[in-house]
Amino acid sequence: MKRLFIRSIQNKEKIVIFYIDQENKVTQRYIRIISIHDHSVLAYCYYRKGVRSFRKDHILSCGPIKKGVGA
Repeated sequence: MKRLFIRSIQNKEKIVIFYIDQENKVTQRYIRIISIHDHSVLAYCYYRKGVRSFRKDHILSCGPIKKGVGA
């Protein structure tokens, strides 16, 4: 997970995470990591259209966004 976060920062790449929100609902978020902290990451959230802090222990999984194959 840490390497993916670092790559998101370095290359300004969008990634997808599955996250447990404050209401204990699992949400899918498309984010771009801005900075990494001990217990959280600061990222631009494309769903909320703003900078948000995400607790690392609430991130269930993450991955790169698959780019479509052009014709």
